[in-house]
Amino acid sequence: MANRTAEAIWQGTLNEGAGELKLGSGSYQGPYTFLSRFETGAGTNPEELIAAAEAGCFTMALSASLGRQGFPVTQVHTTAEVSLEKLDAGMTITRITLNTVGDVPGIDAAKFQEEADKAKSNCIISRAMNPSIEFVLNATLK
Repeated sequence: MANRTAEAIWQGTLNEGAGELKLGSGSYQGPYTFLSRFETGAGTNPEELIAAAEAGCFTMALSASLGRQGFPVTQVHTTAEVSLEKLDAGMTITRITLNTVGDVPGIDAAKFQEEADKAKSNCIISRAMNPSIEFVLNATLK
């Protein structure tokens, strides 16, 4: 399987500085700032990218699961909301809320909910949010 990459560059202080996020595929490159992350400002932020990753992963996992169960998926649309709060330990992601709507002929609400619950637990990004994931850091000076 392929490894996926992204880059971040930050210049300046936290409040006055600015940075750029770039996906390894080249499909996105754009700015981020203190305002775009913690207030309201132009650009993206890491939490928004986590929301996009979770929405995309979950939606694909749900569609795949429904297909394996014999339900033809017309469309699944998911919105992910990442909640960021200031706790004693500092700024923390405290919740990810998924709102999904399916257009799936032949399925009832209970079965759709069951499959959605499984997809939430089994999608790759949901599993990566587990605190037991290994993080490796290599830090060097220029």
